[in-house]
Amino acid sequence: MTHTLARRVGAVAAALAIGATGTPALAAAPAGIASAGSADFTKDGRHVVVPPHARCAVEGPTTASSPAVSASGIRFGASDSACTTTVVDPEHNTTTTKSEANGTGFELSALVSAGGPRLKVGKWKVTCDATDAGTTAGWSMGGLSGFAGLPEQIPNNHVHEVKNGNGTVLARVTFSEVVTPQPNDGSIALTLAHFRFTPESGVSGTVKLGETACAPTP
Repeated sequence: MTHTLARRVGAVAAALAIGATGTPALAAAPAGIASAGSADFTKDGRHVVVPPHARCAVEGPTTASSPAVSASGIRFGASDSACTTTVVDPEHNTTTTKSEANGTGFELSALVSAGGPRLKVGKWKVTCDATDAGTTAGWSMGGLSGFAGLPEQIPNNHVHEVKNGNGTVLARVTFSEVVTPQPNDGSIALTLAHFRFTPESGVSGTVKLGETACAPTP
């Protein structure tokens, strides 16, 4: 049976920290990147790797598009991305950046043989916007299936357990996974859904759906 959930959205911001000298700390994160997702896992001795799907970067390539790709136990649909830089004050060389990826037709079937659900996300988007004052990351997704019990309002770093019919946890999925550096430099990284498999699933490795990161502009 298919259970489709309504479209969900989320956002998080990181302000730029000012050092003792009064100048911004150097950002360790990339200037701006985005991709529809990636996979690196092993099942039944077969290693499955899906490189970052439709990945863009502010430094280039600034746009990317990828057709659907299928491997054993996983599928990413057609996806695209764009990482752009806008000059807002030419006199002072002030810029902003926007990194965005859009994906469709994700399906993870690697857990079905262990009695788990077929997990689907119909469409999703991740964004990361940066100014000289800080960064903001956001996401949206819709057309979910197989994520029984997922709340309507998903907080940052929410962990959802994927179980089989006996209640055995086969995977833990962190939704809206946010990483900010310590000490704070204003940069941010966001993964819409990070799948981590348990030993009981017979699968090892991870899957990431919707990835973006950015740092404050110079």
